[in-house]
Amino acid sequence: MSEHKRKRGRKPKIPDAEKTLDLPSIAASADDDDVVFSVSNVEIIPTTTNPSISSAAATTTNNHHPDHRPRRGRPRKHPKHETPEEKPPPLPRAGHCRPAENGGADFAGDVEPGVARVVPAMDAVVKVFCVHTEPNFSLPWQRKRQYSSSSSGFAIGGRRVLTNAHSVEHYTQVKLKKRGSDTKYLATVLAIGTECDIAMLTVEDDEFWEGVLPVEFGELPALQDAVTVVGYPIGGDTISVTSGVVSRIEILSYVHGSTELLGLQIDAAINSGNSGGPAFNDKGKCVGIAFQSLKHEDVENIGYVIPTPVIMHFIQDYEKNGAYTGFPLLGVEWQKMENPDLRVAMSMKADQKGVRIRRVDPTAPESEVLKPSDIILSFDGIDIANDGTVPFRHGERIGFSYLVSQKYTGDSAAVKVLRDSKILNFNITLATHRRLIPSHNKGRPPSYYIIAGFVFSRCLYLISVLSMERIMNMKLRSSFWTSSCIQCHNCQMSSLLWCLRCLWLILILDMRRLLTLRFLLLMVIL
Repeated sequence: MSEHKRKRGRKPKIPDAEKTLDLPSIAASADDDDVVFSVSNVEIIPTTTNPSISSAAATTTNNHHPDHRPRRGRPRKHPKHETPEEKPPPLPRAGHCRPAENGGADFAGDVEPGVARVVPAMDAVVKVFCVHTEPNFSLPWQRKRQYSSSSSGFAIGGRRVLTNAHSVEHYTQVKLKKRGSDTKYLATVLAIGTECDIAMLTVEDDEFWEGVLPVEFGELPALQDAVTVVGYPIGGDTISVTSGVVSRIEILSYVHGSTELLGLQIDAAINSGNSGGPAFNDKGKCVGIAFQSLKHEDVENIGYVIPTPVIMHFIQDYEKNGAYTGFPLLGVEWQKMENPDLRVAMSMKADQKGVRIRRVDPTAPESEVLKPSDIILSFDGIDIANDGTVPFRHGERIGFSYLVSQKYTGDSAAVKVLRDSKILNFNITLATHRRLIPSHNKGRPPSYYIIAGFVFSRCLYLISVLSMERIMNMKLRSSFWTSSCIQCHNCQMSSLLWCLRCLWLILILDMRRLLTLRFLLLMVIL
């Protein structure tokens, strides 16, 4: 027992250098890699090669003096990226595709999968150069000074190109340039749809169509679906790509055509020059055309896209009739019937829903069938709610004007109305809206007639100088008018501003006054 006690209390002997285990010899290997010794787990962890540290480590490990022994304590801390398990793999080049673990395709780099699928369709996107010459409504025999603009477009089947109507409005010359090309090709305008803000172009030069694959159209996207807008916006000459999601689907006001059609609201940036560019889904198919955006200090990233139903209506209308005929309208003004007292006053039952007609356009063909205070219960067999909406998709409703816009000019539709507590069924023929005061001239110069120094023209001059709201709210002095205005035999209205379908209005007389036709005739005779 005493020997064991003496042995346990004996001072440990330091072994000789030649008898120690030469583990650090790994540091002097041919690879010349750094090594780290962990006293706690006796583990060798290779790290990033560093010649300066490697030489120092070799010098230290070969010296077996007691002062140079590894000491107990926590292991040396190293950055996470130095361990082979946690070292991130090298990033491939942008656009590189590598196999994924699940057997699919993994798009690496900064290119998102949706954008990568859009890349092949970018070659169909072109830049549109247009020279505009607007008419002069003050001097209808002259034109204003020319100006140029640039926008976007894309190729479709049949050697055709789609863009916005406002991009080629009052065009004098239109040229197209492909992506990656330095040549501008002369284009011909085939059709302009002012209501839907779409124009169709073509190029006669066969060289333009070499290597151009037409864009494929997809279905109407759902909410939160990813979209990618491609075009040539302001700020550069090369193609631009912006991404976003569909945030709203409803009937929108088309500013250029002064109409209301189906539209998409997205949060992708749409700037000047994006007009006419396609919007692709995550499969690389076109789901719309960028055409306008909302600019306000309280909003940001609100852009609007023309959806595929409106685009296909424009294309099929052109292919069917050889020209663009327009979107038909019902030709009535209506009000909601959400007020229960109003429904009782109109003799509506509890299970009946619909909208009340406030006014019927006298120039519309529906004026021969429909009357004010009629309740429209259904259109083409689809019931209309008290707020004027109809079922659209699962969990969505939309204004019933969408049903009308899906028709073509000359198509018939079944309308069920409630009149004097009786249900009546009518079969009406739909037509385009013929305004008494046109909001646009469809790209044509204004017509005019000069006699005895007076210039007669259509009432487009007022809209070009004033807004339509100001025209309706004008308070004309009584001295400007005679005691009796000429009454239009068609619309039966005494206001001269609404009699322009049958009469001509004096636009230039001292450039200050508007006079009645009777006063003009008296001056000409005298």
